[in-house]
Amino acid sequence: MRIIAGQWRSRRLPIQDLEGLRPTTDRVRETLFNWLANDLVNARVLDCFGGSGALALEALSRYASFAKIIELQRSAALQLKENLNTLKCDRAEVINADTLVVLQRGCEQGFDVVFIDPPFRKGLAEKTIQLLDSQGWLNDGALIYVEIESELTTLTIPSSWKALKEKNAGQVSYRLYQYQPENTAEPIEDENHALAD
Repeated sequence: MRIIAGQWRSRRLPIQDLEGLRPTTDRVRETLFNWLANDLVNARVLDCFGGSGALALEALSRYASFAKIIELQRSAALQLKENLNTLKCDRAEVINADTLVVLQRGCEQGFDVVFIDPPFRKGLAEKTIQLLDSQGWLNDGALIYVEIESELTTLTIPSSWKALKEKNAGQVSYRLYQYQPENTAEPIEDENHALAD
């Protein structure tokens, strides 16, 4: 895995070859981090499905203040910890646990940027979205990135989440939302429509 930009630009780090581990491609990451460019410095970041760590480490490289990374597979979580040690980064916490269980507990301090990039075809994205919204994980104005399989044409999104960006790349659909809690109507069905880039 290669870090694209920031203080660790072009650093390459090992990742585990595990079933279901699907690192976000460089091209998609470049688009995502162009979207987030002005919002990462000093941000608190939550990576709900850490995997290779590509998203959280990229955010930390670009001067996010802290990242909480949740990863279910033990060997992937250990690799993440090793990579953070290699980078001499102490601004991150790796939790080896089930994301839905962790999110159910709520948190004491919310997050500014959240990555939701779960294993495909397990219905995890929607459950994660609901828990983030209901358990107090999001700071006002938080940006939420969602990466799902492109054949998933509908996704129930809370009414307090404003759709900002959407793109497709092969089998992947990726979207950016902003949490605006003053909107408190019922959840809406987000049809798979193209939003302005």
